Amino acid sequence: MNVEDFRTYCLSLPGVTERMPFTAVKDRYSRDVLCFYVGSKWFCYVNIEVFDRCCVKSSADDAEDLRERYAGIRPAWHMNKRLWNDVYFDSDVPDALVRELVRRSYELVRASLPKKERDALL
Repeated sequence: MNVEDFRTYCLSLPGVTERMPFTAVKDRYSRDVLCFYVGSKWFCYVNIEVFDRCCVKSSADDAEDLRERYAGIRPAWHMNKRLWNDVYFDSDVPDALVRELVRRSYELVRASLPKKERDALL
């Protein structure tokens, strides 16, 4: 998987937008982070220059189970480590699972939006 394929997949999900919200920070890695949003909340982000991993949300049980099963899934950097995982590309995590985890994250975050905001996405 490459950054363009990943971006295309994320943007194919209904109501998804993208932004680079950290362009003013000093940290180079953070400046190159592209966040994918559903409504007003992000569900995934990736560094578009390094493209080493993506960060996705899971249920607490799924997050822990995934970390136990895959060396390429670890608690997310700078996020709630109980719910967010970094999923490393070019690891033991198949591309199909990466896409599935992105979709699950999208669905979790979309379900957490206020009803009015969810309804506006239709």
